Amino acid sequence: MQIKNRKLEVGDKAPDFTLESHNEGELNLAWYQGRKNVVVAFYPGDFTLVCSNQIPGYNKLLEKFDEFNCQLFAVSVDSIACHVAWAKYMGGINYPLMSDYYPHGEVAAKFGVLNERGYADRSVFLIDKNGIIRFTDFLEYNLMPDNEKLFTELANLK
Repeated sequence: MQIKNRKLEVGDKAPDFTLESHNEGELNLAWYQGRKNVVVAFYPGDFTLVCSNQIPGYNKLLEKFDEFNCQLFAVSVDSIACHVAWAKYMGGINYPLMSDYYPHGEVAAKFGVLNERGYADRSVFLIDKNGIIRFTDFLEYNLMPDNEKLFTELANLK
């Protein structure tokens, strides 16, 4: 398996994927085409410091995502069992934590964010209802995404 493909950019068609989630079973990106915008937030791993702020922080913003007719997915290479334990430890995560565990990092590689250490780089992709990437944010491991930039881009899709 190639570890890192070209990072996808604004204007690219998002690759389809199906992954298991900690709370809704298997979900497929293509199902949302024509229905909802989608944000895919890749993160390095459960039980890590910055991720333990970023991922539960989205829970507080779920109504705002709904206002923009947007589905949120958080994706890491952790297993479903790990996602379930972490969500419980964090007091509950009410949107899908998706497992890119096996084949290891396949979806992160399709988006160009699987790094040489085997986990996904922190990155955010906004995908419109037509399956086109409209915004990307690639961050250093220790930095949080700027949600205001993301919501500004979501507002531009209306």
